[in-house]
Amino acid sequence: MSSTKIDFLYLNEEEMVKAGVTDMHRCVEVMGEVFDLMGRGDYVMGGKNHNSHGIMISFPDEPEFPNMPKNGPDRRFMAMTAYLGGRFNIAGEKWYGSNRDNVEKGIPRSILMVMLNNADTGAPEALMSANLISAVRTGAIPGVGAKYLARPESRVCALIGAGVISRTCFMSLIDVCTKLDTVKIYDIYPAASEKLAAYIRQNYPQIHTIELVDSVEEAVREADIIVDTVEGPGGKADVVNVATSGKVYPRIEEEWLKPGVYVSLPAGIDLDPDFVLNRARRVVDNWKMYEAWSDELKYPYHPIMGLIGTYYLDWLAEGRMTEDMIENLGDIAAGKIAGRKNDEEKILFGMGGMPVYDVAWGHTVYHQAKEMGLGTTLNLWDKPYLY
Repeated sequence: MSSTKIDFLYLNEEEMVKAGVTDMHRCVEVMGEVFDLMGRGDYVMGGKNHNSHGIMISFPDEPEFPNMPKNGPDRRFMAMTAYLGGRFNIAGEKWYGSNRDNVEKGIPRSILMVMLNNADTGAPEALMSANLISAVRTGAIPGVGAKYLARPESRVCALIGAGVISRTCFMSLIDVCTKLDTVKIYDIYPAASEKLAAYIRQNYPQIHTIELVDSVEEAVREADIIVDTVEGPGGKADVVNVATSGKVYPRIEEEWLKPGVYVSLPAGIDLDPDFVLNRARRVVDNWKMYEAWSDELKYPYHPIMGLIGTYYLDWLAEGRMTEDMIENLGDIAAGKIAGRKNDEEKILFGMGGMPVYDVAWGHTVYHQAKEMGLGTTLNLWDKPYLY
């Protein structure tokens, strides 16, 4: 008879760092595996169509009960569940609470944990600090997209937004786009742009030029302005990454975008529908996740979520586009359809975040931690009380 004892490993944030949670190169590799598995269908998430982003707890504007939280900016709890097959063969959940007021208390807006469970028995295998899992895996996705959708000779990167996620997105983009040598940064807060520029200067000596600009247009249209080291036609950005927060989405005009541009969109954006529908190539992380949102939310969807994929939901509902106009990165990664087809395509890559990322990266870091002897072993039981 096998043992009934169940132990699992707890990993705090310091131990996660030691185990390599911030290793962006490795994370991009792992996220590439995830997209390949998704393209083959070897995964399951929550919801009726098995592709839900997650289940959210939100609160009323005027709670009836004195201890109930009140609705506010980023005030929510969220459970994001997934099973991932292949070599991972693991189930898991990211659970977090979010409150923008946390910042005034000196703690992050969102506080996250990941639980990994044995796919056969359901027994817990690991419980880990997950703020860094989430930040790094989010940043890795634009890099995976760039592997298939950016021009290999891309030199100029425009970063719209200069927060933590913009930093991690840049980490993955430069890992994949190895010829990048110029960065244009725009943020409504100049101090944030300065902080990101300082980070890039310190960590990426191959970046010869960093420009802090005063508008989205300058970042995109004039990406090569006063740059002697950047070659190529047009003087515009090769790679554009939008990672902003807030209710006002940055507007980008078609004429600002050079032929062959790769636009990475982990955040909301405002684009001319005629350009998006008729002259851009539209790729998303997982269209079935957006279909799940169409069942969970109410039309119009874009005012609720702000992502480019929710524009597509609205336009589908309005009869302005059809589903065959939307491509999945998983299908590209699995070799079912081609990546970039030519140097003229203007490609928009929309993403919304999925728990399969957290499960995959958590699984990877967990096994590295075990090999390094990190973490605290916790006992669930030696023998279950009711058996």
